[in-house]
Amino acid sequence: MRILIAGLGAVGQRHARNLRALRGDTVELLAYRQRGLKHVVTPELQRDDSRDVESELGVRTFGDLDDALALRPDAVFVCNTTNRHMEVAQRAAEAGCHLFIEKPLALSLEGVEQLRTTVLRNGLTAMIGCQWRFHPCARRLFQLIDVGLFGQIRAAEIEYAEYLPDWHPYEDYRVTWPARAEMGGGVVLAHIHDYDLAHWLFGAARRVRATGGKFSDLELKVEDTVDATLESRLATVRVRQTFASRDIKRRITVTGQRHIATVDLVTGTFRTEPPLASPMDRPDYDRNQMFLAEASHFLAAVEGREKSLIPLDDGIAVLRTALAVKQSVRTGATIELAEA
Repeated sequence: MRILIAGLGAVGQRHARNLRALRGDTVELLAYRQRGLKHVVTPELQRDDSRDVESELGVRTFGDLDDALALRPDAVFVCNTTNRHMEVAQRAAEAGCHLFIEKPLALSLEGVEQLRTTVLRNGLTAMIGCQWRFHPCARRLFQLIDVGLFGQIRAAEIEYAEYLPDWHPYEDYRVTWPARAEMGGGVVLAHIHDYDLAHWLFGAARRVRATGGKFSDLELKVEDTVDATLESRLATVRVRQTFASRDIKRRITVTGQRHIATVDLVTGTFRTEPPLASPMDRPDYDRNQMFLAEASHFLAAVEGREKSLIPLDDGIAVLRTALAVKQSVRTGATIELAEA
């Protein structure tokens, strides 16, 4: 299998390492790069200038996308900055390549329907990189919701908190894409995972209202804190996000007619009241296992053995929700979304 990775930043390097771990030398890795930086970003998110990323990962590098696509890769991992996702994905789809697109799908909805049409016309697999769906505690919660264990869901909350300067400690946060509006920055798009989890667990949002803005002393010109309410098919979901907190959180709480569940994706714990017979705790769960699981699933989908669990339609719906949240923050209005 031949795979092209567009962008060899931290996440592009992670995917390259994982593809090697999964398939060894049976996968040929190509890389489309613009900046061509040589350093390695380690799995612990440290910069190592003593190593050369291209030789270490065994990738063949191209500075021109057309030259790379001319080698007819089977799939393209779109891992460059968000503002270039649609350009690269569309050209790759036109060349007949399956697509793995890192979150968020795009900066705006411009071009997404054209991409969808191309993917369908060419019979391609497309998947959005939202690795938290593969966390075992999140998957257990999904299964319990799916079988109706909670009864009627009365409330749900998703909390995310992190400190942006600590996100990629090897680089100045002020020049990274989450800090820059023109590159898709702000906590809503940078951590669209929360809206993806809400969509997956509770259904598409039908109505959105949100408050937020730039409330911290971080050197940003984008929103760093948002409190959003999504009215979805199964529940009204509150999503609270900030990347201006040193208290790291990624937590899901579901209050149902029969049970209350609290899932802490940072500590790997799953609690219910009243207790279930078999609680799930994964405190030693290696975060990279989620990335390995999603890459393995994508390869299986490309080879026709599985169906994409995070298809392009989900990516488009979640992007619509996130953009509605940003619009509500700007205007103070409640945003109505079309029925899914």
